Amino acid sequence: MENSTVKIKPTSNPAIIKFEASRFLTEHTSYEYRNIDEARDSPLAQQLFYLPFVKTVFISGNFVAIERYDIVAWEDVREEVAAQIANYLESGRPVVKEAEAETRLPYTIYAESTPNPAVLKFVANKKLVSSTFEFKNIDEAKDAPLAQSLFHFPFVREVFIDENYISITKYDIADWNDITMELREYIRVYLEEGKPVVSDTIQTQKTNKSAIAPEADNSDIGETSREIIGIIEEYVKPAVASDGGNILFESYDEESKVVKLVLQGACSGCPSSTFTLKNGIETMLKEMLHGKVNEVVAING
Repeated sequence: MENSTVKIKPTSNPAIIKFEASRFLTEHTSYEYRNIDEARDSPLAQQLFYLPFVKTVFISGNFVAIERYDIVAWEDVREEVAAQIANYLESGRPVVKEAEAETRLPYTIYAESTPNPAVLKFVANKKLVSSTFEFKNIDEAKDAPLAQSLFHFPFVREVFIDENYISITKYDIADWNDITMELREYIRVYLEEGKPVVSDTIQTQKTNKSAIAPEADNSDIGETSREIIGIIEEYVKPAVASDGGNILFESYDEESKVVKLVLQGACSGCPSSTFTLKNGIETMLKEMLHGKVNEVVAING
């Protein structure tokens, strides 16, 4: 049987893999199970815990994320797990008995590395915001209580918040091995106490989910600029978001054929992002827009 209904999606954490389904598995709720007893309301999770290497099962939206023990490598078992999930979904049995499940799910935060060694991505099991927000200092975060509180840690340099994660840029004086657990626990407790991530005022401001930088002149965008924005939105932003960052269109000069893009979050100031920009995005735009692009220039957000 082909695993046509489930796609395997690696994450930045080598112990965790996502198994993405072609349909939604839950309705606006996320579930995390650390053992078979906790999974009593999820027949699928219970079945997965019979696999001896399964440490944690997380079910949300259209995917199942599994954290493994180190006794196996994902390369050896991921196809088997994908097939098992696909077979279960095709059986029509419930993924989660949502009426019986707890209505309130505690927050879980796990840390993912990013291509930028100065940035770590803290991923939550619930949606945090509906837009993207970047804060360079505590003054900029005056309408974002969570970011403002994080800036009280002396090693926090910048904070970037997207739908379900927070990317934190640290100063070089600190080592991630020494501060990751402290940040994870602080964020988890903050969220479980019901404190706001951002204020209602800032939720409606210009920090956006579109591919256009707020600073860009949106009133008279030409055809080529719209094509560039479309390519960024479809091909670039999903990959950048998985690394804890964001990329926005700033401008396009028709005479010089230079594209300026704004890098945010983990991408801002990252050497590998600059390499990707030149060898990936620039090449893609040149190939897809035949003669309309000469160069792509990065601007750190």
